[in-house]
Amino acid sequence: MDYLNIQKHALSSYFERVASDERLFPTHISLFMALFYYSDGEYPGAPFQVSRPKLMRFSRIKAISTYHRNIKDLVNYGYIQYSPSWHPQRGTQIRLIFKTRENP
Repeated sequence: MDYLNIQKHALSSYFERVASDERLFPTHISLFMALFYYSDGEYPGAPFQVSRPKLMRFSRIKAISTYHRNIKDLVNYGYIQYSPSWHPQRGTQIRLIFKTRENP
């Protein structure tokens, strides 16, 4: 069988960065994984739209205050760009930020 080898995955350096960042708690990581899940798999750095309830359900975050604190932290730490939408059907626009050697 051919299993996914995460160490050779195109995003492995991003995952390593998340895993080694001591500022991040399990709620940050589960929220980040929810964001990754809802992002465009072919273009993970492209902006995408998703609703707060979907992200909270996927990441198992129960409190809205925890969700907002974690989103704010991920923005401040340079992991995501966040453009909130107060439109009930449109959802919030998010973009995962991938830092490379050329883009520190």
